[in-house]
Amino acid sequence: YLSGVFCVFPPRLLPLVVTLYALWLLYLFIILGVTAEKFFCPNLSAISTNLKLSHNVAVFSLMSHLHGVTFLAFGNGAPDVFSAVVAFSDPRTAGLAIGAIFGAGVFVTTVVAGGIALVKPFTAASRPFLRDVIFYMLAVFLTFMVLYFGRIRLGEALGYLGLYVFYVFAVVLCTWIHRRQRGDGPAPPGPWEPEMPMDPEEPESSGTNSSDYGEEYRPLLPSQETSLRILTMALSPLDYCKWRRKPWYWRLFKAFRVPVEMVLLLTVPVVDPDKDDLNWKRPLNCLHILTSPLVCVLTLKSGAYGLYQIQGVFPVWGLVTLAGSVLAIIIFITTSNEEPPKYHCVFAFLGFLASATWINTAATELVNILQTLGIIFQLSNTVLGLTLLAWGNSIGDTFSDLTMARQGYPRMAASTCFGGIIFNILVGVGLGCLLQMTSSQPLVKLEPDSLLVWVLAGALGLSLVFSFVSVPAQCFHLGKAYGICLISYYLVFLCVALLTEFRVIHLSTL
Repeated sequence: YLSGVFCVFPPRLLPLVVTLYALWLLYLFIILGVTAEKFFCPNLSAISTNLKLSHNVAVFSLMSHLHGVTFLAFGNGAPDVFSAVVAFSDPRTAGLAIGAIFGAGVFVTTVVAGGIALVKPFTAASRPFLRDVIFYMLAVFLTFMVLYFGRIRLGEALGYLGLYVFYVFAVVLCTWIHRRQRGDGPAPPGPWEPEMPMDPEEPESSGTNSSDYGEEYRPLLPSQETSLRILTMALSPLDYCKWRRKPWYWRLFKAFRVPVEMVLLLTVPVVDPDKDDLNWKRPLNCLHILTSPLVCVLTLKSGAYGLYQIQGVFPVWGLVTLAGSVLAIIIFITTSNEEPPKYHCVFAFLGFLASATWINTAATELVNILQTLGIIFQLSNTVLGLTLLAWGNSIGDTFSDLTMARQGYPRMAASTCFGGIIFNILVGVGLGCLLQMTSSQPLVKLEPDSLLVWVLAGALGLSLVFSFVSVPAQCFHLGKAYGICLISYYLVFLCVALLTEFRVIHLSTL
C-alpha cells in the first residue's frame, strides 16, 4: 500500500489513491462481517451441536435466543480478535490493537448500551450485570498495568487467557446455582435474557442462518435435480423475489456483497443442523474439498506456505490440489444428492477453518491499510484503532443489538455489551501476545506512544465505574436518562481524544 502511494502514483493523484483505499477499507469491513456472520458462526453452531455441547454456554447467534460465553463471543468477536492478533504480530502496529480493543470497549459500553436503554428501557438482572462489569474492570486494570510497565511477559499473556477461563467458569457456576434454586425443570432463560415466547405468526428461525440467507440459500431441490442444477442454485447469492421487494439502498448494499458471498460460497462449506439435509449440496461440497484447503495454504503468511517447493521440485499448492481433487472425486462417487453422508459433520470443521482463514486475511489487510492511512495523514495507530477499526468492527453488532431491543429483548441485547467484549480484550490481547512470543521474542513491548493511550484507558475505566455505581443506584433500571448520559459521555470522550491526538491537549496543559 505504501509503495502504491509514494512510488506508483504521482503526488497529484494522492486524493484518488486515498479514496480508493477508503473504499477498499469499507469493503474489507464488509468481508469481515459477512464471513463472521454467515459462515463462521453457523459452522461454530454445527460444531457445538455435533460435540453435544450445552447451548447455555456453547453457542449463540445474533439471530437466536440463546446466551453463550464461549462460541457466542468467538463468533461475534472474531473480527476484533483476529484484528488484534494481526496487529500484535508487529510492534509497530500494536497501538492499533490497543486502540481498537479499548475504543470498541468504550463505544459498546456507552453508545450501544445507551442506545438500548433509549430504545427500550428495562431492568437488568443484578448479579449477572455486576459480575460482567467487575470482570471487565479487572481486564481493563490488567491492561492498564501492562501499559504502565510497557511489556507483556509469558505469565501475563497466560493470565489474560486464565482470567477469561475463570470468567466462563463463573458464568457456568452462576447458571448452575440459578437452576438449582429454581428447581430441576426446564432451563430458564439466561441471566440477562427475558422470557421469550415464540411469536405464533413468525416461524422459528434457524440458529445457523440469518433471515437474509434463510430464503436465498434454501432452494427446494427435488430428488431428480441434476448435479449441475444443484451447484448453480447453491452458488446463487440472490433471491430474485426478495430482490424485487427490497428498497433501493438494500439492493445497492447487496450488490456490494454479492462478489464476497459468491467467493465465500465457493470456498467455505456451511453445515446447518436445523435442516433435514444439513445443508448438504453434493457437487458444491465436493468442490469445497478442493477449494477450502487451497484457500488456507495460499493465504496464510501471504502464500508463503502454498508457494513453498517440496525438495525444490513440487509446490505445496500443487500437492493440495492433487490430493483435494482425488478426495473430491471419491466423495462424489460414493455419495448421492439426496442424503448427506455420515461424515458430513467434518465439513463444519473444514468450513470453520476456511472462514477463519478468510477473516485472518481480511484482518491483515485491514491493519495494513489503516497503517498506511495513518502514515499519509500523520495519525497515530491508537487514534485509528479507537475510531475506524473500533467503529468498523462494532457497527454490525450495534445494529443487531438495537434491533433486538426494539423487538422487545433489551436484556439479551445488553448482555453482549459487557459479556462479549470481555472475550475481545482478554483473548485478543492474551492470544495476540502469546502468538508473537512463540514466533519472535519472549516478551512483547507495549510502550504507550502518546498521552492518548492513557486517555483511552482512563475513559473506559470511568465508563465502567459509572455503570457500576449508577445502575445499582437506580435499582438496576436502565432508563432513558442513563442512555443519554452514556452517549453524552462518549461524545465528550471522542472530543478529548481527538484534541489529544492533534496536540491541543498535552501534558504541559494539564
